[in-house]
Amino acid sequence: MERVEATARRPSLSGRGRHVQVGSQKFITVGLPDHIWQDLYHQFMTIRWPTFFAVIAGVFFAGNSGFALLYMLGNHPIANQAPEGFLGAFFFSVETLATVGYGDMHPQTLYGHVIATIEIFSGLSGLAVFTGLIFTRFSRPHAKILFAQHPIIRPLDGIPTLMIRAANARQNVITEASARLRLMRLHVTTEGYENRRLYDLVLTREQHPIFSLGWNLTHVIDASSPLYNETAETMAESGTTLILSLAGVDETTSQTMRSRQIYSSEVIRWNHRYPDLIEQDEQGMNYVDYTKFHDTEPLSADDLQGNVVSADIV
Repeated sequence: MERVEATARRPSLSGRGRHVQVGSQKFITVGLPDHIWQDLYHQFMTIRWPTFFAVIAGVFFAGNSGFALLYMLGNHPIANQAPEGFLGAFFFSVETLATVGYGDMHPQTLYGHVIATIEIFSGLSGLAVFTGLIFTRFSRPHAKILFAQHPIIRPLDGIPTLMIRAANARQNVITEASARLRLMRLHVTTEGYENRRLYDLVLTREQHPIFSLGWNLTHVIDASSPLYNETAETMAESGTTLILSLAGVDETTSQTMRSRQIYSSEVIRWNHRYPDLIEQDEQGMNYVDYTKFHDTEPLSADDLQGNVVSADIV
């Protein structure tokens, strides 16, 4: 009753804060200091490309408009200004900021030279900053790793096994790839304290020397596993979440690639299997059909009895 009353007295937080999503769970964070101007680099690295170029264009036009107004405050500081007024001053500012210098319009007073000097310094500094940001955004490694939409739990050698399928969509080689699988769920202590705990799920194979086509990541659910004796219902009650991290060195660029996938317990398919992706034609050529990559199939009676062995790619 006290907890309900305390919740009722809490002021409404709707419409405030920043939206953050962890897996399938959504949160709104409030109360943190908003220091956007102190973290501009992170902002420029995380916004989308259209927004990035829109910001650059906005800064470009705003800056040139500001310098145009400064030129207009002087007594004819620009020689051969054409057209007269703000538009001519704006075009001169663009030429000066870009260090183009066509030669028709140029500063003719001390005031004009001072403003032009400040603008050239600002233009060179801004150009260096934006060039660095563009290069960093382009050169930042992006892993194109596919993760199956649904983890599955199925018996293998008579033991329940959690399986997640991954694939390298770039089709090159990721050397010394490593994977870590963790489980996060709500834990209640004997004192009634609730917290979320992380557990490591030991994979049958945590490293792949040449990750190129695909990789079936498996965790055996034995007595030592945090998933031992768990069911779909108990996992949903504890808010179980699977966190899969994969990293390796891209052989083409020699850059470290990292990718992550988060699964809620609701997307886990029990007693299902992944369909085979490899097919062979009459000439013996192997084909990998990724159109079935995210598909799952219910286990047949033979699968449950261990009479069928899956030929999933590894």
